[in-house]
Amino acid sequence: QVQLVESGGGLVQPGGSLRLSCAASGMIFSIHTMGWYRQAPGKQRELVADITSGGSTNYADSVKGRFTISRDNAKNTVYLQMNSLKLEDTAVYYCNARLRPRVGMGPFDYWGQGTQVTVSS
Repeated sequence: QVQLVESGGGLVQPGGSLRLSCAASGMIFSIHTMGWYRQAPGKQRELVADITSGGSTNYADSVKGRFTISRDNAKNTVYLQMNSLKLEDTAVYYCNARLRPRVGMGPFDYWGQGTQVTVSS
């Protein structure tokens, strides 16, 4: 079993900051990519940012320059620092990990339960 546990969501005013964390645990042989997706009401889930085990990053155009993704491979943890938050950043944020539970298996995608981020004045 693999678990992804997220933390750090909440309510923030426009222009404010939040930091999300996601820790992966359980049967893990190796983690390839970790990332964050979000889903706003009535919209499809979209990629926010992801990061490979080597540290290469990828961002949605809408968050470039405002959000920073980082990763601690020793702790199997990914972070998302969100600055200059806008009303349109309001969504449920989901952690994703693409990993191999055992040698020769996968990689498979695993998801966290989601954490609500609300940007409101």
